[in-house]
Amino acid sequence: MALSGAQLLPLAAGRRQLFLMRRKAIIVTGITFMVTVMVTAFSYLYITQILRQRITNAYESASRLTQQLAYFAENDLPDLSSTPIDTNDPAAVRRALAAYLPMDTNLLNNLESEVALWPFIYDASVVDANGKALLHTNPQLLGKQVAPRPEFYAVTTARAWEQFRLVYRPATVYDVSFPLQLNGAPFGTIHTGVSTVFLKSEITPRLLHAMYFSIASIFASLLLAAGVSNLALGPLKEISRNLDSLGSGATEALSGDESEHDELGLVTLKIAHLGRQMRDSKEIFSALKDNVDQLMSKLQDGLMLFTRDSRVVLVSAPVERFLGRPRAELLGRTAREIFSTDSSLATLVVDAFEHRRPLLQRESVAAAGRRVQVSLDFVQEKSTQIGALLIMRDAESVRRIGDEIEMSRRLSASGRVTGGVAHEVKNPINAIVLHLQLLQNKLAQLDPDTRRHMDIIGSEIHRLDRVVQTLVDFMRARELHLEEVDFRRVLEDVALLAAPDAEQHGVTIKRDLPEEPLPIKADLDFMKQALLNVALNGIQAMPQGGSLTISARRDEDAVVAEVSDQGEGIARDVQDKIFELYFTTKRDGNGIGLAQTYQILQWHYGSVEFESTEGEGTKFRFRLPLAGSSLSSERAAGPHIEAAMSEPT
Repeated sequence: MALSGAQLLPLAAGRRQLFLMRRKAIIVTGITFMVTVMVTAFSYLYITQILRQRITNAYESASRLTQQLAYFAENDLPDLSSTPIDTNDPAAVRRALAAYLPMDTNLLNNLESEVALWPFIYDASVVDANGKALLHTNPQLLGKQVAPRPEFYAVTTARAWEQFRLVYRPATVYDVSFPLQLNGAPFGTIHTGVSTVFLKSEITPRLLHAMYFSIASIFASLLLAAGVSNLALGPLKEISRNLDSLGSGATEALSGDESEHDELGLVTLKIAHLGRQMRDSKEIFSALKDNVDQLMSKLQDGLMLFTRDSRVVLVSAPVERFLGRPRAELLGRTAREIFSTDSSLATLVVDAFEHRRPLLQRESVAAAGRRVQVSLDFVQEKSTQIGALLIMRDAESVRRIGDEIEMSRRLSASGRVTGGVAHEVKNPINAIVLHLQLLQNKLAQLDPDTRRHMDIIGSEIHRLDRVVQTLVDFMRARELHLEEVDFRRVLEDVALLAAPDAEQHGVTIKRDLPEEPLPIKADLDFMKQALLNVALNGIQAMPQGGSLTISARRDEDAVVAEVSDQGEGIARDVQDKIFELYFTTKRDGNGIGLAQTYQILQWHYGSVEFESTEGEGTKFRFRLPLAGSSLSSERAAGPHIEAAMSEPT
């Protein structure tokens, strides 16, 4: 069911509101996404910096404490000079110090105080050169081999994500060490253990704070996006309301001087002007499209217009006959898609498109074996190809038109000769007739027997005069008295006029006429004469009897009539001459009848052609435009028709 303009306006307004809602959702989503990405990125940077800074601070603190413990150990050694230990023996000194350090309460207190004061310090120890604990905050490990632990320095140099993984993986103790020397020689190592459990408990609150800040920022971005979208789409809503007013016909609100409007009003006013221009352009385009479609439907040639990418945008009606496909199915397709069948025409056209090679009147075979002439021209603008034009013509029609042109040329040439002869013969005949009458009057008194010979001479002169007059009438310009008639009635009248001759020759006239009317515009007398000439020839071609069939049908915008006989047919060597003036194969024929038929059909914008097989018969086919068609309208506009030949002067 079609909707009126008033019904379409609410739909258009609804679509605009839906568009604005979608636009608002897009803006809100976009701003939220951008803020979320930015907040997430900054939060990630902030959290990683906090983590890296805390790890670095822990490492620096642990290193400083380890160095302090080494300093205390080196400066808290006892004086061995008053003891029986040989101070000149380094090995004896080391053994003495190794036995002293476990009993050094000051150094042990320093170790335990560091573990107690710093949350991330797990333990502290003094280890000799062999890896045994000389002093340890864990009494159970005294004198035992201390297991190696990963260096805490590796955590400080790791990437941010790797630092997260190292800190938040299962609990691990990392080691910070400093060498302990005695009299400039290595004696042992001070080890400080940094626990990830303690480090994680110290870092986690700060990370949670940063995460809460990020989540709050994301929610704030949602509110910010909603506010920004309302501000951004507010003018669009106003423009939408103005467009609704414009669509309903309320254009007075959009008129006026541009200086009277603000920025929003100027945008709305320009949209209104643009809308009016688009409507005007659409109306012009629609009218132009209708005219082009009407023109394309009346073309006799198949015409296809392609874009630069070989897609068809314009198709004339005859293309459907050549390709056997409707125009709607061809529009928008490429040349390869249209000419995809394995035929000589498809191969020819596709190859020309692929190689950008024009075609000049190439004959090929189309659908259903129809032979067509193909022309392909590539349209260029400033040496750039912008499209292509493909033209297809019925090869048989082209040959038939060529034959008709040649026939018209021959008739015209014969007419010019005949005109001159008729002009030269007519005047002497008139003088001969006049002097013959004078001679008859004189001889009638002197020799009455000569009157019979004079009458014979006069009769033959009058017969010659009628022949010349017939030729003059054949060449004279005619004025057609056109009227719209049913072509079936014309054929019925021709059948009645030919009935006496048919009965005399034993010929049966058969009629095959449709039930629907076949309206044409014609001069009734001339049209009957043209058809009767052919009908009488067909009857005379069957001296032993037979049947003469008269049929008619509608063929698109034309009427086609056929007169078929069962005679001996026309010899192939004379078929090209039967429409020539004075050509005849009958003893008593004058060679004017078929030439006259050909001429009358031309006057009516029609055509006549024939098919003949020797020994089987001949079929004449007449084609005339239907009343109301383009050719019929042109003919009605100019009923005065000049003869095919020049009139004698």
